[in-house]
Amino acid sequence: MTGGNPYQYRPVDPLPEPEWLRPSKPRAAAPARLRVLIAAAVSGLVSALVLGDGLGINLLLCAAAGAAGAGMTALGTGRRIKPWHLVFAVAALLLCVVPAVSGADGAVMLAVLSAICLGSLTLHGGARWIGVAMGSIGLWAHFMPGLAWGLRTLKERRFPARARVGQVAKAVGVSLLLLVVFGTLFAGADSTVADLLAHLVPSVEPGETPLRFVFFAGGVLLALGAAHAAAAPRRWDRTEIRAGKERGRLEWAMPLAVMNLLFGTFVVVQLVVLIGGYGSIMRRTGMTPAAYARQGFWQLLWIAVLTLVVVALAKYWAPRSNAGDRRLVKVMLGLLCTLTLVVVGTALVRMSLYMDAFGLTRLRVNVAAVEIWLGLVFLMVLCGSVLSSRRWLPRAVVLSAALAVALFGLLRTDGLIAEQNVDRYRTSAARLDLAYLRGLSVDAVPVLDQLPDDLRTCALQPIAAELADEPAPSWYAMSRAEARAREILAAHPVVWDRGQACRRVGLVEAGSEYR
Repeated sequence: MTGGNPYQYRPVDPLPEPEWLRPSKPRAAAPARLRVLIAAAVSGLVSALVLGDGLGINLLLCAAAGAAGAGMTALGTGRRIKPWHLVFAVAALLLCVVPAVSGADGAVMLAVLSAICLGSLTLHGGARWIGVAMGSIGLWAHFMPGLAWGLRTLKERRFPARARVGQVAKAVGVSLLLLVVFGTLFAGADSTVADLLAHLVPSVEPGETPLRFVFFAGGVLLALGAAHAAAAPRRWDRTEIRAGKERGRLEWAMPLAVMNLLFGTFVVVQLVVLIGGYGSIMRRTGMTPAAYARQGFWQLLWIAVLTLVVVALAKYWAPRSNAGDRRLVKVMLGLLCTLTLVVVGTALVRMSLYMDAFGLTRLRVNVAAVEIWLGLVFLMVLCGSVLSSRRWLPRAVVLSAALAVALFGLLRTDGLIAEQNVDRYRTSAARLDLAYLRGLSVDAVPVLDQLPDDLRTCALQPIAAELADEPAPSWYAMSRAEARAREILAAHPVVWDRGQACRRVGLVEAGSEYR
C-alpha cells in the first residue's frame, strides 16, 4: 500500500501546444510602460462615460485611446511600423466613423466588427493567407493575457514617475471639483448654458453605475489586449502549411479546360444578346427584361463565389515542377479569371435591369455591392496571383473588403434606397412600396419627408414612434442621420392618426400598429 494523502491536490500539467502552432509562438511581452497603462485607463474611462447612451463619434474616441496605447507599446518594443500597418490602422479608424454618420443598425454592426478584425490584423501583421486570416481574429486571444500583463506590471515594476502620479491625481481632482461647482452655478444662471452643458457633459444616473462599470472594464480589457498584441504578437505567417500534392498536367488541366470552355460559351452568348439587343430575346422567350434579369443574377453570383473556391484549390494542387507547368497554371487560371470578370459584369447588368424595373432594396443593394467586390477580387487575383508572385494580394483583398464596408456605411444606403424609389414614383408613376419604405432606418428620413401628405405620414410613422419613445442622446452618442431626422420631425411633426393615413393610401395592414 502506497503512502501519502490520496486527496492531496496535484497540479495538472498543461496540454502541450499543437505542433503546427509552435512556429508562430510569440515572444514574452516586456513589462508595460506607465503611459500604456494610463492609455488603457483613459480608454476605460472614456468608454464608461460615453458608450452607455449609444454609438456615434464616441466609438472613434474610444478606438483612438486604445490605438494610442497599442501604438506606444509597439514603438517601445522596437517593432518596425510598416506602410501596411498604417494603412490598416487608418482603415480601421475610418470604419469607426460609420456610427457617427449612419443610423442603420446593420451597417453599423458590420462596420464595428470589421474595425475590430482590421485592428487585430494591424497589430499582428501578416502577408500570407494564413497570416491575414488568423491575424484578423487573433486579438481575442490577448484579452485575458493582456489583463494579467497589466496587473503584473502594476505589481512588480517601479515606475520613475510614481511620485508624480499623486500630483496628477490631485490636479485632476481639483479641476473636476471646480468644473462641477462653477458649471452648476453658470447652468443655474442661464438656461441656454444649462442646455449646452447638458449636451456636452456626459450624465451618469445612479442606476447606471453597474452598466458604466461594465463599459469601463470592457474598455480597459480591449485596450490592454491591443497593447499586449502589439508587444507580443503571434506570428501567424510562420505557420507551416504544406503545399498540396502536385497533380499531373492532364489530371489538373482538363477540368479547368472544361470550365473555360463553358465560361467562354456563356460569354459568347452574352455578346450575341448584347449585339442583337434584349428585344430579340424577349420576343423569343416571352419574358420581360426584369424577369430575364431576375432569372440569372443569383446564379451568376454563386458562379463567381464558387469560381474563387475553384481557383484556390487549383493553385493548391497545381503542377509546379518546371517552368512549363508554371506557365500552364498562369494561362489556365488567368483565362478563367478573365472570363469570370465578364460573368460578374453580366450579373451587374442584370441586377441593374431588375433594379430599374422594381426599385432598390437592401438585399438588391447588398448583392450588387458583393458582385462589384467580387469583380475587384478577381481582378486582383488575375494581377497578383496569376501574373506575378507578389505577396500583397491577401492584404489587398482584406483592405478592399474593409473599404467596401466603410463606403457602404458612409453612403447611408437606406437614404439611397428611399431616394431611388421616390424618384421612380415621381417620374414614372411607379408603385411606391410603402410597406418596405416604412422599415428603413433614420437615414431615409430626409427623402421620405419630401413625400406628399398621407404618403409622408404613413412612411414616417414607424421612425417617428421609435424616436419619440427614446430621449435624444448626447451629441457624442448620436449619428448625424439621427440628429437630422430629429430636426426634421421636430420642424414637421408626424400626425398620429391610428393608421388612417396608411389606409387612405392603400396600406390597410398598417392600421393596427399605432396608438
